[in-house]
Amino acid sequence: MHVGRFVCGLGKFAPLQYKPPAELPDKEFPLVLTTGRNLYHYHTGTMTRKVAGLNTLEPEGVIEINPADATALKIKDGEKVKVFSRRGEVTAKTKITEKSPPKVVYMTFHFAESAANLLTNTAVDPIAKIPEFKVSAVRIERIRKNRRTGR
Repeated sequence: MHVGRFVCGLGKFAPLQYKPPAELPDKEFPLVLTTGRNLYHYHTGTMTRKVAGLNTLEPEGVIEINPADATALKIKDGEKVKVFSRRGEVTAKTKITEKSPPKVVYMTFHFAESAANLLTNTAVDPIAKIPEFKVSAVRIERIRKNRRTGR
């Protein structure tokens, strides 16, 4: 498509001043949540979650957390936790992984059962005019089991 020339001309770049995110971690919400996709599902999963093979590969949403953070919070791999932001809360299963740097957690937005977008910040970038979905302050809490029922 672009062999020999750029079809639409050269791209125009404009330098911008860095602007920090609208919401940063603090004492109440000490972790940064970033959201994204996984290999097996598309958008909110309305089509891909109907495919048995894809659900076998990725059956539910998880929150990826660094081992150091999991240890500090006494969270085990595969444990259900509550994730809180200033906008709401969701329940998700943990996946402890080095892929997430310390103090940063990651969730996909494909699963209504752990709807990460309920937690994200709606602050809008002044230039791009898009919501700031990639940086939201959150906290994670273990779900305490009822001693009588074990649930």
